[in-house]
This record gives sequence, C-alpha cells and structure tokens, in this order.
Amino acid sequence: MDPFDLAVIGGGAAGFMTAITAAENGVKRIIILEGSSKIMEKVRISGGGRCNVTNATWIPNELAENYPRGGIRLLESFNRFAAGDVFDWFEKRGLKLKIEDDLRVFPVSNSSSDVINCLTKAAIKRNVEISTRFFAKEILITGDNLFNILSRQKEKIIARNIMLSTGGNPSGYKLAENLGHSIVKPVPSLFTFSTKEPKLNECSGVSIQNIDIAIKLNNKTFQNRGDLLITHWGFSGPAVLKLSSIAARELFEQKYKFDLIIKWSNLEYKELKEKMNYIKVNKGKLNLINIRPLPFLTKRLWIFLLNKLDINQNRKWSDLLADERERIIDCLLKDKYVISGKGPFGEEFVTSGGVKINEVNFKTMESLICPGLFFSGEVLDVDGITGGFNFQHCWTSGWLAGKAIAKLKE
Repeated sequence: MDPFDLAVIGGGAAGFMTAITAAENGVKRIIILEGSSKIMEKVRISGGGRCNVTNATWIPNELAENYPRGGIRLLESFNRFAAGDVFDWFEKRGLKLKIEDDLRVFPVSNSSSDVINCLTKAAIKRNVEISTRFFAKEILITGDNLFNILSRQKEKIIARNIMLSTGGNPSGYKLAENLGHSIVKPVPSLFTFSTKEPKLNECSGVSIQNIDIAIKLNNKTFQNRGDLLITHWGFSGPAVLKLSSIAARELFEQKYKFDLIIKWSNLEYKELKEKMNYIKVNKGKLNLINIRPLPFLTKRLWIFLLNKLDINQNRKWSDLLADERERIIDCLLKDKYVISGKGPFGEEFVTSGGVKINEVNFKTMESLICPGLFFSGEVLDVDGITGGFNFQHCWTSGWLAGKAIAKLKE
C-alpha cells in the first residue's frame, strides 16, 4: 500500500483548508478522513445556517485581541494569513462575501452550503480524496517514520504526514495525547446564561444594544459591552457570548453559578440622578409606566424592573420618595442576577482547551514533539469570541500547515 503524502483526520473547516492548500502547492496524494457521515457539519449549522466565515478586522494586532486563549501566539500566524487574506481566498474561488455592519463576514447568498460547496470543489479539483465514516481510533508510527492510521472497523491508512483537525471531539485529544502531547482540559465556551429570576421570561425577546455586563467571581471581575438579548431562560446575545468566552475556565470551576451585573443605563450616577429629578419636577403628573428614564428601555423591561423593585408602575413620578428614586438608579446602574447554569440547549459551538500551544510550532503548525504531525483549528488550546474569529483561526492554521507540508515535498 503506497503511503499518502498527507492524511487529514477531521473533515471540517480547518481540515479542508489544510488539504486544499497543500494540494494547491504541489502535494500529490492527500486524503481527508471524516469519522461521521457528513463533512463540514459545523460549517453547515454555524451562524444559523449562514456561516460567519470571518470578521473584517483587517489589522493582525487587533484581530489577535479577540482570542481569550492563544491570541499572542496567533499574532505571528495572522501576520502571514489574516482576515483579509481569507476574504480574498474565498472570493478567488468563486464565493462572494459581504461585510455586515458589525464586521461579521457572510456569503452574499446567506447560505453555509455555498461555503461547503466552495471548499469541496476546491478539494476535488486538486484530486483530494474524501473518506467519510472513517473514525480514526489509533495512530501508530512505523520504524521508517510512517503513520499507520487505524479505524474502528480495522481499516488502515498509511501516511507520511498527519493533520489532526478534529475540532472539539475528544477522539482528537486522545490521539494527540497518545503521540506525546499534553492536553489542557476542554471546557465549554460561547454559551448563554440561565437564571431563575421570577418573571424575567415576560421580557423574552427584548434586545438592547451596547449594554455593559460583568461577572464577579471571588476577587476577579470580567466585563464586556455589547448587545444583550433576554430569552425565556435568561440572557443571550453577543455581549453574553463574548463574556462567557473570556471567563470560560473560571465559570467552569464555579459550576456556572455566579452573579451577573447589568448596567442598563448609558449614563453615570450624577447624570441619571439629574434626569430623574428633571422628570419628577417637569413631568411629575405622569405615571411611571408612561415615561421611562432611559428611552431605549422597552416598556416590558421597564415594568419588569419596577416590579423587581416592588414599585407600583401606576405611581406618579412626583410621588416617588427619595429612597425609591435611589433604588431605581441603583438598579439601572448595577442590576444583579443570580445565574444558575449555562443555557438549556447545549448551544456552545466552541471549547476552551486542547493541545497545549507551547508544544506546537505556530509558523508551520507542526508538532514540536512528533515530527510529521500537524494541528489546525479547535483541537488546539485556542478559542476566540463570537463573530467569525474561530473560523478565522481554522483558515489561518490550516493554510499555514498546508504551506509547511508542501515545503517538505520540495
């Protein structure tokens, strides 16, 4: 059996980018081994079926700031293949992309299938073999430095080089560990928050832009600003997802039980107090329900907050006592919710953890422990916030590995 020049274990975004780049740079015999029946399943379901390909953060330094873990090492990688390079890469292969107001990049068609088709066609064009239902169970190294990849069904693939791009699947961590690598324990990242706050579900669907939120754990504070969405189980939206990523390990250690602090007001204490006093003096005959201190507070959310404070919504502003006004101000500046766990649907798409990054050469993505073994994507202890950054890491690491493997053939 003639060995493959490259066997890619994992048929996702990172794996396909590796295979295509290697093939386009002269590597002849390449096979992608996918354990399930479908390739690029995460690509298909990401972004609500639209696939957030990358983020239009063009400057490598700024791009690297969006990775709570691995960002410093990625700076070197992004200086070679960053978001602008990814944008050009796909467009040159026929996939038209668009940049949305929040800098997320999607296919013009809003269909993740077009991303999959683009990658599949590019791989087939270069004669990359694709094998599904090949679940790599074991990798053995022969005396002549070849890799024997054994499947659950006892099938065998022989390769000169191996790419591990198994995402967050535990099988990839096990294979890496058996080849001498250390694994940082994977924990969920990018998830929503559940709370048992009474009647918060009456605000389900309410969305507010540019809200400051914070998590307080022991003596540490994690904070973020962004759009917040209230759901029937708690809180979601970009602000929450990013915060969950920043504090992923600490939240895991706390078993996802913590206090979330929300600053509903875009004003500080003095300005907010002046505004409340102005309403009391000039519009005091109006009921609380009829005028809100912050115009972007929706009626449902304002009623909920008043009920939470046990203040009757039909009271007149002029009747509010000084301590009641102070309680409203305090609520709008630092409203506290007891979070009881992650969102109910296991919707996290990313894990924090994986192969230790100090065991990998980030110029080539080759193992520093096992020559001929490469890594790309989420199998590494690298994760980004929401907004296309995790796919960006897949494309960058896959491209670097493909280039490096091609140089080995020279």
